[in-house]
Amino acid sequence: MNKGENGFKRILSIIGIVAIIIFFFSINPFVQIGAGERGVVMNWGQVQDRILSEGLHLRIPVMQAVQKVSVRVQKSDVKTSGASKDLQDVGLELVVNWKINTSKVNKVYQTIGDERAVLDNIVIPAVSEMAKAASAKKTAEEIITKRQELKKDIDELLVSRLANYGIILSDVSIIDIKFSDEFNKAIEAKQVAEQEAKQAIFKAEQAKNDAVARVNMAEGQAKAQQLQQQALSPELLQKMAIDKWDGRFPTYMGTTLPFLQIK
Repeated sequence: MNKGENGFKRILSIIGIVAIIIFFFSINPFVQIGAGERGVVMNWGQVQDRILSEGLHLRIPVMQAVQKVSVRVQKSDVKTSGASKDLQDVGLELVVNWKINTSKVNKVYQTIGDERAVLDNIVIPAVSEMAKAASAKKTAEEIITKRQELKKDIDELLVSRLANYGIILSDVSIIDIKFSDEFNKAIEAKQVAEQEAKQAIFKAEQAKNDAVARVNMAEGQAKAQQLQQQALSPELLQKMAIDKWDGRFPTYMGTTLPFLQIK
């Protein structure tokens, strides 16, 4: 009987241990933080200073909750519009690479929220505001011709603005710049006018060069003729005639004396 009771007690003990183990794992005391994530620890919903790094961690069930937040670089497309210094409407499309500061992830989550909330409430408004501020300092022509300078201005403004919220800016790229149809037509007309002006200058220069060439040619020919006339002295003409004579006199019939005809 005693053996039976002891056996029964052992069974109950095993069942109890198994039940405890099952209960222990059912309340999920472990939390795993993946690569590129950090864990924000909350005790009864209150954010703690402790930040969980990548790996497996033990938490106090019921009392503690852990919110996983990505600290990887996020790529976000932002479209905004503004006005240039000369009051031309400007549309900008940008790509922003940003991430949550690893050491401030708990404060970011406490004051703003997760990555989606950070993007919607902080990143997009900040990019839009800084892009407008930077483009307002340049004329429409400067926005086109000094695109890299505009990018640098936006980058510098955004770095300090986002840093105030625990967000690190990696890079800003300007994908596209658009102006109104009226401005585009004005630019096209200006380019056509500049091309026509350059063509007119080229033709005028070409005509001038042709005229100078003709004058130079005429002056050369006149000078050559003058030198030739000066060189043809009577002695030279007689010598040329003698050089040309073949040494024979022409023969004529009649009473008159024959004469020498030099050809």
